[in-house]
Amino acid sequence: MIKSMTGYGRARETLEKRDITVEVRSVNNRYLDCTVKLPRAYAFAEDTVRKHVQQTVSRGKVDVLFTIDSTGADTAKVMVDRGLAAGYAAALRELAEVCGTEPKITPEVLARFPDVLSVTKAEEDLDALGADICTVLDKALAAYNTMRAVEGEKLAEDIGGRLTTIETLTEKVEARSPETVSEYRQKLTARMEEVLQSTTIDPQRILTEAAIYGDKVAVDEETVRLHSHVAQLREMLKADEPMGRKMDFLIQEVNRESNTIGSKCCDVSIAQIAVDLKAEVEKIREQVQNVE
Repeated sequence: MIKSMTGYGRARETLEKRDITVEVRSVNNRYLDCTVKLPRAYAFAEDTVRKHVQQTVSRGKVDVLFTIDSTGADTAKVMVDRGLAAGYAAALRELAEVCGTEPKITPEVLARFPDVLSVTKAEEDLDALGADICTVLDKALAAYNTMRAVEGEKLAEDIGGRLTTIETLTEKVEARSPETVSEYRQKLTARMEEVLQSTTIDPQRILTEAAIYGDKVAVDEETVRLHSHVAQLREMLKADEPMGRKMDFLIQEVNRESNTIGSKCCDVSIAQIAVDLKAEVEKIREQVQNVE
């Protein structure tokens, strides 16, 4: 079943003491345009995230937003520079001798001196961290695709109904088209009798003129193609792969056939049917713009 290009998905999970939240949202776009927003410390995973999205989405403007709280993770380590601390302690004793007092050297005093204590970030396994990020991402994408599938089902239902309308209108054209030739022949005969009055009318001439007219207004090829296009569109609605671009192209062909029918036929009723056809085609075109 087709999917919509519009969707939203969210997932949150705590892995290795990191609280990871992922939001995926998208709107219509002709091609795939993926924007990834990761905290600066995790920017290394951007390419991996983008590849995961590309495996799931083929079209649309997709925004992927990450919020990662790592305050609970053991990512920092406090180091003591023993040599520097010993040097500060020796300097304090020397100052105490100069002043003739007893030095008061405590850990708290030494910790105040520059570079005695330093905080370093613990070395992390970036591959494992990237895998954790993608684990939560995949859950968000699953929710996102579920929403898109539901929306796609509604689109398919609407488009399918309009395709049925197009088929009905096409059948009306097929039923009415032969009648227009017969009516033209009768009108042509009446006009010629009125103009020529007593002169004998050549039946063969009437048939020839009617045949020429019938050839000009014949829409058999157009209606056959319309039936074919509608059948193809119905198959596309059932496909599991992205069909938006193909459907967009095919609906242009349906529109072309509808325009041709409208331009060929001088009959008022067929002209109205052609207008209704184009109205349905335009509504389908709008819906197809939402299909992945």
